[in-house]
Amino acid sequence: MQLLKKCLAECIGTFVLVLFGCGTAVALGCSVAKADGAYFMTALAFGLVIVAMAYSIGNISGCHINPAVSVAMFVSGKMKGREFCAYVASQFIGAILGGAMLLAFFPKESGLGTNGLYNDNIWSTMLIEIILTFVFVIAILGVTSKVQNGAAAGVVIGLTLTLVHIFGIHFTGTSVNPARSFGPAVFAGGAAFANVWVFIVAPLIGGVLAALVYKFLAAGTAAEEEAPAAAAPVKAAAAKSSKPSGAKKKKR
Repeated sequence: MQLLKKCLAECIGTFVLVLFGCGTAVALGCSVAKADGAYFMTALAFGLVIVAMAYSIGNISGCHINPAVSVAMFVSGKMKGREFCAYVASQFIGAILGGAMLLAFFPKESGLGTNGLYNDNIWSTMLIEIILTFVFVIAILGVTSKVQNGAAAGVVIGLTLTLVHIFGIHFTGTSVNPARSFGPAVFAGGAAFANVWVFIVAPLIGGVLAALVYKFLAAGTAAEEEAPAAAAPVKAAAAKSSKPSGAKKKKR
């Protein structure tokens, strides 16, 4: 029952991320071609969703709402295989529901906030997404590693996501989240769906690299201490037990 609640929280969180993040991009006409108000509002929307979800479902599931974050927790030993698989499945379900809801408000031709290859180059796109995800996930691992950061962790993570969007929208529309890319692509179809595998693979690689690098850097330092439970609403998997949840951990 506990795992079911966590999965439901992850599903809801990812649904909200896709609906409000991608929805804002479509509603405001965000374009990779120009850095205007819509560009920055879209970046901010994604970051604010994380802040909102971190302080609402963070104490339940850790607020990963992103397979790249969950894989980092798994590699770090904060999650067991069964829980990891359940989280990822829930995140993809939530993203698909979010994509379906977008279709109820916007025409398929709008793109539904899907991602695209940078200069039609798969390798450049993968490199960009790996770097963006690495920065995002290592920030999460760092800020959730200490109890003292608890109260501010959600804000820091949200601002970090905003940062990677401000830089990354120009190149790929910014994914850093396999589920967020998959949900809208299912309904947009075409090139968005044909290339969605890139935005699944690259963020997962970035998440694994961030976990390995952070584990190496933190080894033997105070940073490797696991934060006790309820300290941060966004502490999730970096918190105390081998699970990213409970009324304890918080993460995105």
